[in-house]
Amino acid sequence: MNASAKANAARVNEAERSLQPTKDALLSTLMNDYGDKIVQLAYMIVKDRGIAEDITQEVFLKAYRSLDQFRHESSLKTWLYRIAINESRKYLRSWSFRQIFSTFVSPKETVPEQVAEGNVESSVFKQLDQVHIAEKVMMLSPLYRKVMVLHYYEDLSIKEVAQVLDISEDAVRTQLHRARKHFRALCEKEGLEWN
Repeated sequence: MNASAKANAARVNEAERSLQPTKDALLSTLMNDYGDKIVQLAYMIVKDRGIAEDITQEVFLKAYRSLDQFRHESSLKTWLYRIAINESRKYLRSWSFRQIFSTFVSPKETVPEQVAEGNVESSVFKQLDQVHIAEKVMMLSPLYRKVMVLHYYEDLSIKEVAQVLDISEDAVRTQLHRARKHFRALCEKEGLEWN
């Protein structure tokens, strides 16, 4: 490669680097795109909204500190979910969780949906069904809750769930099978049909 071609290639590389978003801008975009989903994921694991919000802050702090080391072996979404799962696990293993966790169930947090006047009844039943399903999922062990939430609520593929949890795809399939089995048993215990 001659000197002018090298200089031209260097200018192109410099132009591409200048078009890359700054670390702060990228973090802001990630927080806007995934903030609510990370809170929901953490909440489904730790069962406490305040703790889930604290975990979410920690997730984005860790992501900010590690953005330079992100190797693009997975998507940013998968990477963030992995951090969230690890932070939630760390909380569940912590001394404070083991010492202060109680079986107290906090009031349900529901967000009212806008509904057409003629469709209020069906909307209420649909929301009750979703709340009931969520309650059953929350009754599962943390291991099974994680795979159920990632696969069914976050719509991640088996491969993506495996990347987030850092386990094999076969292990994900096994955990999903067992989680569905436990979920079905919880539903049948209350006389509910589940397919």
